[in-house]
Amino acid sequence: MKKNNKTYLSLVVVIGVLIALNIVSASFFKRIDLTENKRYTLSEASKEILLNVDQPIIVDVFLKGEFPSEFKRLQNETRYLLEEYEAYNSNIKFNFINPLEENRAAQEIATDFYNAGMTPENLNVTENGKVTESLLFPWAVANYQDKRVKIHLLKKKIGDSNEDIVNSSVQQLEYAFTDGFNQLIHERSKKVAIMRGNGELADLYIADFVKSIKDYYYIAPFTLDSVATNPQKTLEQLNEYDLIVEAKPTEAYTEEEKLVLDQYVMNGGKSLWLLENVMAEKDSLFTNEENKLLAFYNDLNLTDFFFPYGARVNPEIVNDVYSAPIVLAKGSGENTQFNPYPWFYEPMATTKNNHPIVNNIEAVKFNFANPIDTLKNNINKTILLQSSTASKTEGVPTQISLQEVIQQKPDPSSYNAGAQNLAVLLEGNFTSVYNNRILPLPLKNYKKSSEANKMLIVSDGDVIKNPTRNGQPQALGYDAMTATTYGNKEFLVNAVNYLLDDKGLLKIRSKEVKLAFLNTNKVAAERVQWQIINIVLPLLFLGVFGVIFTWFRKRKYIK
Repeated sequence: MKKNNKTYLSLVVVIGVLIALNIVSASFFKRIDLTENKRYTLSEASKEILLNVDQPIIVDVFLKGEFPSEFKRLQNETRYLLEEYEAYNSNIKFNFINPLEENRAAQEIATDFYNAGMTPENLNVTENGKVTESLLFPWAVANYQDKRVKIHLLKKKIGDSNEDIVNSSVQQLEYAFTDGFNQLIHERSKKVAIMRGNGELADLYIADFVKSIKDYYYIAPFTLDSVATNPQKTLEQLNEYDLIVEAKPTEAYTEEEKLVLDQYVMNGGKSLWLLENVMAEKDSLFTNEENKLLAFYNDLNLTDFFFPYGARVNPEIVNDVYSAPIVLAKGSGENTQFNPYPWFYEPMATTKNNHPIVNNIEAVKFNFANPIDTLKNNINKTILLQSSTASKTEGVPTQISLQEVIQQKPDPSSYNAGAQNLAVLLEGNFTSVYNNRILPLPLKNYKKSSEANKMLIVSDGDVIKNPTRNGQPQALGYDAMTATTYGNKEFLVNAVNYLLDDKGLLKIRSKEVKLAFLNTNKVAAERVQWQIINIVLPLLFLGVFGVIFTWFRKRKYIK
C-alpha cells in the first residue's frame, strides 16, 4: 500500500512540475535567433510600428506552388519572417496562396495580376543542367480594416543570378513588410510640395512618382509666382511643407525666389532637386530628318545657390560606356525590326555605397546627365550615384548626331575622366546663400544658418520622368522597348522617405542577409557520383554487414 502511495505521489509531483513549467513558459515566452547575421531578429523600427497594431492585419502571400529550389528559399524565409511578426504581435495573420490552383489558364491569371499592379515574373531556371521557364507571383497583399497595400517581394538587378536575386529579396523582406504595415496603420502627416512656375515637368510626366509617394504623404503643387508681390506670405506658406520637389526646372530663378528657397532651407525644410544645366532632349533626335540635336547651356541662375551648400552642377554632358541602349526601328510594316544600339548619353548609374537610399536597388537610368562637383565645407556629402569609371565629359554647346553615335566605336583611351557624381546627398547645418550679402528684398526673421537639415541634388531631371503611352503615364523606370526595369522609382521613393523619415524605417534596408546556396553547375556535373554515394554505397555496406553477420551466426551455431 505504501508503495502505491509513493507511486501516486510521484505521479502527482511529475504532473505538477509539468503544469508549472507550462505556466512559466507561457509567461516568459522567448525566441532565440541563432543565425550569424540575426536575420530572424526584428529591428527596433519594426517593433515600434508593430506596437501600434491593435486590430488584425491579414497578409495574403502568393508564394505557394511548385517552383525552383532557390525560390523555395524565398518562400521559406518569407514564412519565417511572418512568424516572427506574429510572435511579436498576434494581430499579424498570414496565409500562403497558390494563384495557379484556380481552374484558369496561367496567362489569364498573370494578366489579372498585371492589371492589379502586381507584375508576375518569368524566370529562367537551371536545374540538373536543363533550363526551364517558371512563372512566379512574388507579391503579398496586407489588409487592415478597409485599407490594403501591395508588397513586392522580389528584388532584381540586371545581370543577377537566381541566387543573387533571392539573396537581395530576402535582405529586403523586413523592410518591405514593415513599410507596408506602416502605410496601413499610420495616417499621413507630412506634406510634400511639387514646385511649379519655373518650367518644371508637367503633371503627366511625374504622375507615377506622385502616385508612388501619395500613400505616405500629402501632395500639393506650389508656385513661387507670388514672391514678386508678397514674399513674406509665400515663405510662410512654403514653410508649411516638409519637403519640396523640383522636377527638372528649365526657367531661371530670380534672386527673390532664391532667397525664399534659401530661407525655407534655413527653417528646416528638406529639398529634392532634379535639375540639369544643359538643354538636350532625346526626343529632338527624331523630330528632324538629320536626326541631330543641339545641346546648349541653360543657366538656371542656381550656381551661387548651391555653392555655399557644398555642391556645383557643371554645364557638361556625361558620356559613359556603361549605358542604356537606344532601340531603333529598321524596315517598315510587317518587316519592321527593332534593334538596340549603344547610347552613351544614358548612363546606368550605380554605387557600392550601402546607404539606405541606394542599398540593393537596380541601376538608375540617366539621360544627358551633368557631373556634380563637391566643395569643401562643413556639410557632410554622400555620393549616392555615379557613372562608371569608363566615362568622359563633353562641353557645350555641341551637336549630337544619332547616326554618328550608333555607328562610331568608342575610343577607350578617351574615356578617362573617371566616375562622375550624379546624385549627392547633403546633410548638416547649412549656411545661408545670402550670408554677408545684401538681401534682394526684406524678410522678417532672416536666418543666417540652419539646424541639422538634408538636401539631395540629382543632376538630371529626366530621372523622375515617366514614359507615356496614348496620353497616359506608364511605370517610372520601365523601358518597354527593352523590357527592362531600372531603379529610378525606388531610388526616388527611398530618397523622399529618407529625407522625411522620423521612424528609422529605412535603417532596415541596411540589414545584411546572406544565404548559402548549392552550386547548381557542380550539382549537375556530380549528380551521378553523389547518387551512387547516397544510394548505392549504403546498400553495399548493408549487404557486406549482412554477409558478415550471417557468417558469424553460422560459425557460432555450427559449434
